[in-house]
Amino acid sequence: MELERIRVDVINCAKTYADGTRGLAPTTLSIEPGEVLALLGPSGCGKTTLLRLVAGLETPDRGSRILFGAQDVTTLPIERRGIGMVFQHYALFPQMNVETNIAYGLRVRNTPAEEIRLVVGELIDLVRLNGLEKKRPSELSGGQRQRVALARAIAVRPRVLLLDEPLTALDAKLKESLRDELAELLRRLHITAIHVTHDQQEALAIADRLAVMRQGVIVQVGRGEDLYRNPQHPFVAEFLGRVNKITRSAEAMARDEVHLGGVSLPCPPHLRTQEVVMVRPEDIELDMLRSSGDVRMGVGVVEQRVFLGDRVHLRVKAKGMDSLLVDAPRDTPIQMGQTVGISVHPSRLMASGEVAA
Repeated sequence: MELERIRVDVINCAKTYADGTRGLAPTTLSIEPGEVLALLGPSGCGKTTLLRLVAGLETPDRGSRILFGAQDVTTLPIERRGIGMVFQHYALFPQMNVETNIAYGLRVRNTPAEEIRLVVGELIDLVRLNGLEKKRPSELSGGQRQRVALARAIAVRPRVLLLDEPLTALDAKLKESLRDELAELLRRLHITAIHVTHDQQEALAIADRLAVMRQGVIVQVGRGEDLYRNPQHPFVAEFLGRVNKITRSAEAMARDEVHLGGVSLPCPPHLRTQEVVMVRPEDIELDMLRSSGDVRMGVGVVEQRVFLGDRVHLRVKAKGMDSLLVDAPRDTPIQMGQTVGISVHPSRLMASGEVAA
């Protein structure tokens, strides 16, 4: 199915509710043609408000602008914007079967019957619903209902596809499977899409870029891998995964060092003004047999060990600092109570944003 690919520009867009509550601070954001952008953040951060403004379900504050390509849609009603929406709870018509649910938007637009038949057949193939055409929503699994909702949204050839937490209602195993299917389908469609979610793994798997939001503000925008490895704000680092914070003493800062479990590591130049640096649990290496001659390795004691299937989660009390969270390979022989060596390659240290005066 050929779909139009357009750029979406949100320019100085804000939302203040009647009671004075600021739902979205002035925000500028661009989504490239055919790009999938995830709005990611905790509940109440403004991501759904921004999605509803793009959809035309909310009226933005004066001075806001929303462009679909060259067209200013800021004041256009939702039915004239050319959008498709997929909601958290699907919003399917229970009395209609799969075919008629998908065809609904086309029938409302008085599309010829033969064109409806061709489009619906193509979409059923695309979202792998063959053999279920006559089933009603109550006879489908959660994943199948979600695919019907997606097919219905794109049947009318929208210019922009909006997905409002489309996988939230699914159980964990199905969510993982359908997440990968959705990512593949969106890339095949090459449609400009905005995907709202609070699930970090979902955003990383589906979106080309992420816009991480907090308290009505976009904190950072970028590729998922870049945001994970090089967060520009401590909130981004912590929201996109777990981190350990390592506080640097005045002595360590004066000597351009980071102290780790009783040893000193060279501090990367770009982190030298940071009072606190961060490191991900998977970037800490442990050694059962600490060599007394290895001055690069700190020391700690394993306080907790949790087997998680694909990895082992360890909590290590390091000398002279707070406990560290460490992800070790699933076959690690390290047990609770053992003394271990601790090492981190300096390149794995990240900024926390906490800078000395």
